[in-house]
Amino acid sequence: MAGMNDRHRPAAPDAGEAPASTDPSTSPQHHVSRRPVLLAALVGAGSLAGCSLIPGSSSSGGASSSARPTGPSPASSTSAPSPTAAASATPSATAPATAAALEGWSLEEKVGQLMMVGVDATSPKQASTEAVASQHVGNIFIAGRTTAGSQATQKVISSFTSKVGPDTTHSAPMLVATDQEGGEVQVLTGSGFSDIPSAMDQSTQPRDQLVASARTWGKELADVGVNMNLAPVADLVDIDRPSTNEPIGRWGREYGHDAATVSSKAGAFAEGMQASKVIPTYKHFPGLGRVTANTDTSANVVDSTTNRSTDAAVSVIFGAAIAAGAQVIMVSSATYALIDPSAPAVFSSTIVTEMLRTEMGFTGVVITDDVSAAVQVQGVAAGERAVRAIRAGCDIVLASADPTVAADMVKALVAAAQSDPAFAARVDESAARVLALKSGLQPS
Repeated sequence: MAGMNDRHRPAAPDAGEAPASTDPSTSPQHHVSRRPVLLAALVGAGSLAGCSLIPGSSSSGGASSSARPTGPSPASSTSAPSPTAAASATPSATAPATAAALEGWSLEEKVGQLMMVGVDATSPKQASTEAVASQHVGNIFIAGRTTAGSQATQKVISSFTSKVGPDTTHSAPMLVATDQEGGEVQVLTGSGFSDIPSAMDQSTQPRDQLVASARTWGKELADVGVNMNLAPVADLVDIDRPSTNEPIGRWGREYGHDAATVSSKAGAFAEGMQASKVIPTYKHFPGLGRVTANTDTSANVVDSTTNRSTDAAVSVIFGAAIAAGAQVIMVSSATYALIDPSAPAVFSSTIVTEMLRTEMGFTGVVITDDVSAAVQVQGVAAGERAVRAIRAGCDIVLASADPTVAADMVKALVAAAQSDPAFAARVDESAARVLALKSGLQPS
């Protein structure tokens, strides 16, 4: 997520829950690995676009509920999609394989695979239940905060996964995600769950030790039915005062302040999750470490620094993640003035399709940061947000903070596919990609 929303928003520092210090002068020394740099070089020096390891707010963009300053004067978040958006709707060369994977699927069922709806960890809303039962939504995000422990959490999750069947998800299993970064962003706590340290504190562990720790945390998730973690944060916070970066640095959510360290330690966290059969999600591409405001609570959030071809936040961190086999990357909802000033990244085919897919070679699943309640995208109608994200090249639309908008998003996606064959092909491409990811899930 770009910022933290109500699903996992921590108390402000003055409320007694002060996050780990992000002052460089007090930051621990980190081991700098050369491997990410070498991997990035393999990706291709001339083809590295602006990426960083993501998830997201509503999965986790920003962190606090306190007011954020408005970002630099930007292109409005209500801007129309970039001129290249239409190109992303062109069917890919994998069309025959896609058709085979989706044989017998209705349009509504395919669209459902492109949605992930929020489910409150303690008291799920009726809208969340209806999304699965009536709108074929095939993925859920366990949201909010709970201290109830593993047994209670497993009960909530099973109440949704038990709905999988021929009349809901076409019998495809669900991606069950949550935000279990550690520190200020940990949805699941209580008996059966470790108290996970912040990314800054995790980074003080030797790499092998961090892999082992993450493996333990991943097993705790897998044991209750979570098979996807919207972490690690792969944002590079390399500004002079990290604490002024509202979404990440203020809360110690970063793994360090240089690209090699972030790449190594975020990669270690991801490796541990994968070892426990939990899919890690790198966030927030192409990076949220240089903005001032939080996209969850502010509009017009613009990054005026990150660039498309020579930025270590993109080439070293996200490039290494892709080279190492990243399965899922989350795209930020900030606007990137030096890459595509016309639209937030989640609506930008320049960023999602040209940069991430074509230039960086990412073939996995792209998920949006939360676009249900984030202030950054509220100028666009809910259904149109989903359409723009899929048209740009995203595969999963995250509606975690406000599940009530899922119905409008599904309706808009179905209508767009019915009226536009190119968009229908885009839906098929993403549905097949999501199903391919699910093919590796452990049986429930």
